[in-house]
Amino acid sequence: QVQLVESGGGLVQAGGSLRLSCAASGSIAAIDPMGWYRQAPGKQREWVATITSEGYIHYTDSVKGRFTISRDNAKNTAYLQMDSLKPEDTAVYYCNALIRVVGKSFGMDSWGKGTLVTVSS
Repeated sequence: QVQLVESGGGLVQAGGSLRLSCAASGSIAAIDPMGWYRQAPGKQREWVATITSEGYIHYTDSVKGRFTISRDNAKNTAYLQMDSLKPEDTAVYYCNALIRVVGKSFGMDSWGKGTLVTVSS
């Protein structure tokens, strides 16, 4: 069994910063890629950013230049540094990863339960 747990959400004023963390635990053989999604109230979940184990990174256009995704492979943890936050960044942020469990030859698409980010104007 594997688990993804997000942390770091909260309430911040527009222009402020938050750093989200996503820690994976369990009998993990490999995690690739890791990423973040978000779901604003009344909207569909949308992709935010992805990072591979080799460090290839992609962002959705709306967060480019403001958000930075990173990961610590030794800790099976991904991070999302969010700067210059805007009210429209308000959402539940979910961690997503393709995780291969020890003894398995394929990866499982895994999700955390989410952490709420609220940006006030």
